[in-house]
Amino acid sequence: MSLEFSLSEQVVLVTGGGRGIGSAICAQFAASGAHVVVNYSRSAAASEALVSEIIGRGGSAEALCFDVSDPDAVDEGIKGIVARHGRLDVLVNNAGVAIDGLLARTKVDDWKRTIDINLSGVFYCSKAVSRQMMKQRSGAIINISSVIGETGNAGQVAYSASKSGLFGLTKSLARELGSRGVTVNAVTPGYITTDMTSGMGEDATRSLLEKVPLGRLGQPEDIAGVVLFLASPYARYMTGQIVGVNGGMAM
Repeated sequence: MSLEFSLSEQVVLVTGGGRGIGSAICAQFAASGAHVVVNYSRSAAASEALVSEIIGRGGSAEALCFDVSDPDAVDEGIKGIVARHGRLDVLVNNAGVAIDGLLARTKVDDWKRTIDINLSGVFYCSKAVSRQMMKQRSGAIINISSVIGETGNAGQVAYSASKSGLFGLTKSLARELGSRGVTVNAVTPGYITTDMTSGMGEDATRSLLEKVPLGRLGQPEDIAGVVLFLASPYARYMTGQIVGVNGGMAM
């Protein structure tokens, strides 16, 4: 196998692709030659701007709006991708929400919303793409979990539960789809410099970094590179794996 590879002619769907880690993942796939479908629910302007940027660099991309927590919208959106392009090679389940709060103060609606997007949304999208991938007898599903799913964290009961739930989903899907040539893996980012972490104060950041052997917050590109690897020929014998990218915070 060559040390270089191209994803040209492959179609990649990244949910929640317009911002943060999702944006970096989209850019990385586009730079590798894939056609990238940038999914969004609310960040229309950011997603359209990213698509324009990718096209301006000679890449191929489109923006597509649907809510991952709505199974009918998911089915319609993914059927449309296959109708337009004839295939779907990679799904990156990146869309997520974090509604923090101690257990006693967590509203039932916040719990449901977190599970609906972070866990059920992955189920809906994976189920919808699996039909096409099994037909192709090839494909890669990559779920973006979190280090918090591994370690837990006070004030993030709903978020932690939703992200650790992805571990079982990933492993079970890997066992189901492996015989059809479809790999399923998960990535657990540590604390990454995005809008979701921008509200951390200096004291909180300093305290956090004491727990990170590499001594810095991660960058979205740190995650994007690993996701690209998992979708590449180099990872063709990897499935059902949980890959930590956290600067050593959890080992």
